[in-house]
Parts: sequence; structure tokens; C-alpha cells
Amino acid sequence: MKTACLLALIGAVWFHGPVSAADAKPLFNGKNLDGWEVIGDGQWTVMADGTLVGQRVGDLRKLLVPGGPMATPKDFTSWVNAQSWLYTKRNDFGEFDLHVEFWTKTSGNSGVSIRDTSRAKWAVTVPPDYTKTPSKIGYEIQINNRFPDPHPTGSIYGFMDAPKDALREDDWNAMDIKSRNDKITILLNGKVVAEHAGDPARSKTGPIGLQLHDQFSIIQFRNIKVTEIGK
Repeated sequence: MKTACLLALIGAVWFHGPVSAADAKPLFNGKNLDGWEVIGDGQWTVMADGTLVGQRVGDLRKLLVPGGPMATPKDFTSWVNAQSWLYTKRNDFGEFDLHVEFWTKTSGNSGVSIRDTSRAKWAVTVPPDYTKTPSKIGYEIQINNRFPDPHPTGSIYGFMDAPKDALREDDWNAMDIKSRNDKITILLNGKVVAEHAGDPARSKTGPIGLQLHDQFSIIQFRNIKVTEIGK
């Protein structure tokens, strides 16, 4: 009985916490964007309380006037779906535990990318090239607050979907991404919601990215910490 309890405790520590709390290091300093690079036309700012905010600043009053640059439905769709990302300048994250807390508005869409060697190069074009977005080159962990997309928050996009009821809608949520060479495990608010070995042909290392999905999404992040395994 004692052995079973010990094994259960070890398992709980592995799944629900970092290897050591002392090993977790801030990936975002809560003051500025040092160590990060903005990809695309998103506005990423740091609020006084240390919260990171991603939003777009296009003036719809000018863009949607008759005869303006959004004159056709195709023009509008191409513009509205262009993404923005915030990427770590470091490109060599391999095995690690990443903790992020996030909030997005109703109908908001975002995500966290790992191992994307393209650094979202084709996701920020107008229109985006969906065959080469971070979820196709590396991995994207979905954030979705009632956005019309079939993949719920916590899904390993294109590999395994999370349960639909795991997200606290319109509220702050905590996500933990455990990246290992042979497995990617996702926890949402302390519970495992997705796990997959991934594609063996894809890179095992890369930068970490935060997504601002489209022109109408708003995303906030805080308490971004990483524990690198073996370092």
C-alpha cells in the first residue's frame, strides 16, 4: 500500500509540477520585451502589473470605407486572418516544462508554439500560408475562447484535441506544456488534456512563440516560466 501511494505521488509531481520549483525561470520579465521578437504587425505591450497584452491597431474606420483597401470580401479575408506572433530570440529550447497563464476575450483565438523553426514566417503574410504555419512546422497548443474553430483550448493542433469543457471561458487559465523528445503533454488548469508523441520528422528544438491570431483577437499572458530539463 505504501509503495502504491509513493508511486502515485511521484506521478502527480511529474505531471502537475516542474522538476523543481527552484529550476523554473521567468521567460518573460514582466517589464519589457527583452529576449523576445515581434513577428508581424501585432502590438505587444507590457501593462503596469506585468501582464503582456497582444492586440492589433488597424483603424477600421479607414480600412472599410467604400473603395478603400478592403474593397472586396477577398481583400478583407486576407487582411483579417493575417497573424502576429511574439517569439523568444532563443531558438534552442528542447526538453522543458513551460508554464503560462492566459486570458482572451469572447471569440478570441491564440496559441503557444514550440519547435517552430520558421518563426511564423508564413503565418504573418497576407493572406497566411496555412500549409506552413507554426502548427505545420512545429507544434501549436491551441487557445480558443468560443472562436469558430474545431480545436478546443489545450489541443495539440492537428494531433490531439483537448476536451471542450477544460477551459474556464472568459477568465484566466493556466497552461503547462511538457516538451520531451518522445512526447508532448498539455495540462490545463492542472489536468492533463492532451498528449502525443508528435511527428518524428519535425525538429526536437526551436523557439517558443505566443500567437495573436487575427485582427479581432486580443490576448493576455502572465507568469510565463520555463524549466529546462537537464540544465
